[in-house]
Amino acid sequence: MSAVYGARNLTRIAALALACGLSFLSCGARAQDIAPPKPELIGEAREALRLKDKKRLAAVNAVAQAQQYPLASWIDYWDLGLRLTELSQGDLEGFYARWPGSYVEDRLRNDWLLELGRRRDWGNFARELPRFKMADDREVACYGLLTEHLAGRDVRAAARAAWLAQKDGDDGCQLLASTLLEAGRLKPEDVWLKLRLSFELNRPRAIKQASALLPKGLALHVTELQDSAARYLARKASTQGRTHAEITTLALLRISASDTAQAAELVDRWEARLPQDLAAWAWAQLARQAALKLQPEGADYYARAFRLLDKHNSAAEWSDDTLGWAVRAALRADNGAGRPALALQALGLMSAKEQQEPAWQYWRARALQASAAEGAGSAKSEAQRAQAHQLLQGLASPLSFYGKLAADELEQRLPLPAAPAPLSAQEKGQAYQHPGLNRSLLLIAAGLRNEGVREWNFSLRGMSDRELLAAAGLACEREVWDRCINTSERTRAEVDLNQRYPLPFRNEVLAKAREIGLDPAYVYGLIRQESRFIMDARSHVGASGLMQVMPATARWTAKKAGLDYRPEYLTDRDFNLRIGTNYLKLVLDDFGGSMAMAAAAYNAGPGRPRRWREGPVIDAALWAESIPFNETRDYVKKVLSNATVYARLLGSEPSALRERLGKLIGPREASAPSSNQDLP
Repeated sequence: MSAVYGARNLTRIAALALACGLSFLSCGARAQDIAPPKPELIGEAREALRLKDKKRLAAVNAVAQAQQYPLASWIDYWDLGLRLTELSQGDLEGFYARWPGSYVEDRLRNDWLLELGRRRDWGNFARELPRFKMADDREVACYGLLTEHLAGRDVRAAARAAWLAQKDGDDGCQLLASTLLEAGRLKPEDVWLKLRLSFELNRPRAIKQASALLPKGLALHVTELQDSAARYLARKASTQGRTHAEITTLALLRISASDTAQAAELVDRWEARLPQDLAAWAWAQLARQAALKLQPEGADYYARAFRLLDKHNSAAEWSDDTLGWAVRAALRADNGAGRPALALQALGLMSAKEQQEPAWQYWRARALQASAAEGAGSAKSEAQRAQAHQLLQGLASPLSFYGKLAADELEQRLPLPAAPAPLSAQEKGQAYQHPGLNRSLLLIAAGLRNEGVREWNFSLRGMSDRELLAAAGLACEREVWDRCINTSERTRAEVDLNQRYPLPFRNEVLAKAREIGLDPAYVYGLIRQESRFIMDARSHVGASGLMQVMPATARWTAKKAGLDYRPEYLTDRDFNLRIGTNYLKLVLDDFGGSMAMAAAAYNAGPGRPRRWREGPVIDAALWAESIPFNETRDYVKKVLSNATVYARLLGSEPSALRERLGKLIGPREASAPSSNQDLP
């Protein structure tokens, strides 16, 4: 489809969608058959919004509503949003009446609730909040808890949880915390906990806001240690009283983030003078930093932290991220042999919700197996083997990364889900006539993908599996592949693999992959993760096209492959495929055919996985789980998981995840060719 439509054609598309009931095909017309003129109302409105020109935007809004323009609701939303600080509750009620049940109605309500909170208009806020359907804004939630507190209800537990979970600073959660602190519903120890969690995440604004809740002198200490934690420890640190011990612990956390070796000496020196729970926290944060750097000392530091917990069990306040890195460090420990008891202890300290995550269910099973092997023959070891088997059985699935690993561990070849019954004309018609879905497609066609995605996702709320399949079918038919895939992935009982794993550009992808000796399933798995088959996709760092290639990488690869290169070529489908597959093949060869390391290199650059492979030779699944970057870790798992499904859909082998993942990953063998240091 064209990236931009004018108002006249947008109206025509909407009319076609409503009149046809089922699809453009049923009326003999398709969206791409409509010539794309230059943008009109929607482009004018966006430009006025960009310039913050209130008068111009108001004028466009008036025209859009008079013409019953298909995207008038969005122009109205931008118009009021630009004037939000000037509006009254009555102005908002008029907007709600114009666009009842729409995404923009709820989106503007979200914005208005934030404005009412900043105005401290708690009466209108309390009346408005129950009408907020998305209820997904943490600051609004904090304002809401504050109104309940002001009404005399006890919200301490919920308020504390919301405030501690807030990753960055904002007015709503800060006002909630300060109000409850003044009322004695939050305690000074809650503020210190918030500071420790904020230091762990390195969130400057959250640190600043939490510090503001301390007495002025103590807040200055926090500022000073942020400037130079080492100098603070050398000159001013003290453990005389809990307050000073907290500040000293923050300084130790600060140093751990930058220099683990120096921090280890300092934590060891201060441990005996700190309260045991703070000493444990200091060791745990040092351990987390060492584990993130894949340093073998991480497991030892965690062990010291846990020994202190035996005397003062306060790990309930540790973050799941800290405990997750404890599991990874324990499994990598002792040159890859692992410490299953330490891993199981860390897993047991995680929140109940986190323990149910497939990754930790799988690694619990693996740790139980390792522990059983250490105590072979005992009743305890047999019980552990049985528990591990039960966990793996519960996980086994042909669709998820850890589900596939569990099935491979059990030596099960699970069939792919059977195709659901075909959608009826009535089911299709409900999707094709859905106002929100149609608005979303118009927005995406107009180049407003972010807005279109938000409208689409809002429209999916409460849909059954069959309704989701119909909505996904609509997106697939229009070749809006990201909505097709993401919508179909929401179903639970009914799974349509043709929607979840579509094969756009099949002839082109297969030809390019086979031309240079790449597995087409691997290429499809990577494209699905990179761009969701959006040809004009562009990342925040500048990667473009189906295979999300960076300009510098494209230039280097084109020269290597003897191809002409111009920046505008990157959004050309065939050129992007050729460049992307050529680069992927070079990376795959450089990593000795390891699909896991090549995928990591494609996402994070080849230098990082070269460093990540240093150290012990470990299980390839553990290597993937230990990738320090959250994005890359998730990326590698999904690319390989995608590829196993695509292999089966394409009728190629191998289709087992373990075969693609490999068994072991470690340092490059001495007999292997030297790495290509020129790879960008």
